[in-house]
Amino acid sequence: MLERIHLAIIVEVERLGSLTAAAEVLHVTQSALSHSMKKLEQQLGTDIWLREGRNLRLTQAGQFLHAVAQRLLPQLSLAEDKLRQFAQGERGTLRIGMECHPCYQWLLKIVSSYLASWPLVDVDVKQKFQFGGIGALFGYEIDLLVTPDPLFKPGLRFEPVFDYEQVLVVHKDHRLAGQDEVTPQQLSEETLITYPVPIQRLDIYSMFLLPAGCAPRKHKTIETTDIMLQMVASGRGVTALPKWLVTDYAPHLQLRTLRLGRSGIQKHIYLGVREADYTIDYVQSFIELARQADRYPLLHQG
Repeated sequence: MLERIHLAIIVEVERLGSLTAAAEVLHVTQSALSHSMKKLEQQLGTDIWLREGRNLRLTQAGQFLHAVAQRLLPQLSLAEDKLRQFAQGERGTLRIGMECHPCYQWLLKIVSSYLASWPLVDVDVKQKFQFGGIGALFGYEIDLLVTPDPLFKPGLRFEPVFDYEQVLVVHKDHRLAGQDEVTPQQLSEETLITYPVPIQRLDIYSMFLLPAGCAPRKHKTIETTDIMLQMVASGRGVTALPKWLVTDYAPHLQLRTLRLGRSGIQKHIYLGVREADYTIDYVQSFIELARQADRYPLLHQG
């Protein structure tokens, strides 16, 4: 009945828009592809596509199969890769997903030692996912998720590996630099520089400004930590970053870190992994090295 090739056809037709293009990608003839899908529709007793001129539109049944294919095909590919690696005496690849920009600098503390300890394991880092970090874990796009905001769900396990404080970063001559802490209201006249992510995922908004009904005078986004800190050092604005990142990453810049509110914003970095993979030895080793990461010098020299 339903076979892997059927799922692959549905995904490729939806992606490419035609049976002809899908047949070319899958290395089958269009007639063979059409025959295979017509036979499946007869067996299932329902249409998978509706024809609208030259276009194909998935029916409700087709949409369901498309969703199933997007979940199952990556898992089947992963299983084949793992079995091939076992057959060749290899350990495979640890695919790490990053859900926070500063965590990339923290990851640098771990990867060198990890690769030295596991010469048969490759490391791949992904920062963009089709369905977000949690979806990437469930969809087998990644094997391990680095995130400060875990979402606890059945089938996943999150391990806290590093504690840090989110702080406001200002130039040493900034008007607020003489204070130990700041209030949300004091940022209403500031240009706030952040990474380009939705504000609901920025701690300085969700845990500091928005609960107080405050907003900065201006909000700029910058992708790289280097440029962000250089902007702050040149008096172009303020930013919020993990305190350890400012201390380790930019000791040469004339910056001050201030607590966000009286109690500050305390955060944790978590490693998320599928329950079924948690006991794999090289996954366990990465988690253990991550817990020790604060002992390592940062590899970046600014």
